[in-house]
Amino acid sequence: MSVTSDAAVTLHSRFARELPELAIPWQAEPAPAPHLLVLNDALAAQLGLDPEWLRSPDGIGLLLGTAVPDGATPVAQAYAGHQFGGYVPRLGDGRALLLGELVDVDGRVRDLHLKGSGRTPFARGGDGLAVVGPMLREYIVSEAMYAMGIPTTRSLAVVATGRGVWRETEQPGAVLARVASSHLRVGSFQYAYQYATAAKAPTVLRRLADHAISRHHPHAAESDNPYLALFEAVVSAQASLLAQWMLVGFIHGVMNTDNMTISGETIDYGPCAFMDAFDPATVFSSIDHGGRYAYGNQPTVAHWNLARFAETLLPLIADDTDTAVDLVTAALGRFPQQFDTAWSTGMRTKLGLPAEVDDETAMALITDLLRHLQQTGADYTSAFRSLARVARGARSALPVTDDWLSRWRLLNPDPAVMDRANPIYIPRNHLVEEALGAATAGDLEPLTRLMTALRAPFDERSGFEAYAAPAPVDFGPYRTFCGT
Repeated sequence: MSVTSDAAVTLHSRFARELPELAIPWQAEPAPAPHLLVLNDALAAQLGLDPEWLRSPDGIGLLLGTAVPDGATPVAQAYAGHQFGGYVPRLGDGRALLLGELVDVDGRVRDLHLKGSGRTPFARGGDGLAVVGPMLREYIVSEAMYAMGIPTTRSLAVVATGRGVWRETEQPGAVLARVASSHLRVGSFQYAYQYATAAKAPTVLRRLADHAISRHHPHAAESDNPYLALFEAVVSAQASLLAQWMLVGFIHGVMNTDNMTISGETIDYGPCAFMDAFDPATVFSSIDHGGRYAYGNQPTVAHWNLARFAETLLPLIADDTDTAVDLVTAALGRFPQQFDTAWSTGMRTKLGLPAEVDDETAMALITDLLRHLQQTGADYTSAFRSLARVARGARSALPVTDDWLSRWRLLNPDPAVMDRANPIYIPRNHLVEEALGAATAGDLEPLTRLMTALRAPFDERSGFEAYAAPAPVDFGPYRTFCGT
């Protein structure tokens, strides 16, 4: 089925055309009684799509993948991955489809991708479906991350399908339409590497690398060793991304290699959550029994994932394996310092410290503050916004010593800088659960109100006090679930 000509939607199929070994043409399952739950009008306009048309039956058909433009080739993408450290050679889009690529109003190429659109050959026994709660969770958290300036895939819409889906109990089904610079992952390279080795078809790995360079890191093509430059670019992008996660207390929850993008965008908001009380050991995911992906472990896991990425690029970087290993080892070895620099710079900004404050003084303050927060169980997000008020002369109610406050005040912190770096509104877990529960029952008002707060996360507004408050004392222990 095709969309109406009035929609003027053009979906390109570059990934499917250039990398057919990593793409299986597939169709979304029809929805028995679809209706739109939420549409991101601003993102739609940025993509050159008419929001009102997207609300029409044909537009909803596009958002479900059941009505795509002529010439489009929806595909399920193939990838492999290490899941909780164990390698799985064939994962792929088990319940997702890449509808194709759009060119937005700024000339950028963006993937239009679905989640929950039905079983594909990669489903591995799953039903290929999704339910309202987890799809709206991704909508909420991804758009909050975008508003905070953190690189992320984005959510265009969630459409209820009218189909009941069994997840311990029957729940209403839904499809998420999301947008990304691409859906290339470390796991994409792992799959291409093993495919190239097993099929003795080395060109697929090179074509994938060239595709990634063209889409995300075009400067690498100008290097004497473009594939090493690609690796270096991804290392740098991920160091920056992980620092931004840590600065706002975000916990991804399932940092498998198939959930690490080549673009440096956050992807796959499954059992994700934001930390309430500061504790590096915080884990919310119900399936992370050993705490592999705890808040404080995330930089180490990212480093490990990048090492797996490096392994796939060795044949492209140098003919001699030892030479290739030496080159990627040196590049990978720069990740910890890149992360530390990005994180410490961000923490200095969160504390409003002037540039002339030396690193030793700054790090002592940062370390002592985090220790105080952990010892007292203080709310991480609220603490930094409270500090900005203290910098303006308010009396401190923070769980820090007078000595710490004196040392910090002597450095003349800038509260305006702090307010621009420290969100007051984040997707607090109790508010997210309230919104998801209400939406699942048919009431979208709590979701709408929450999104109004999250779209301007740094701007304190009257009437939104509840969205800045820590979780109630009786909330928790909190657990999140991946939705499958």
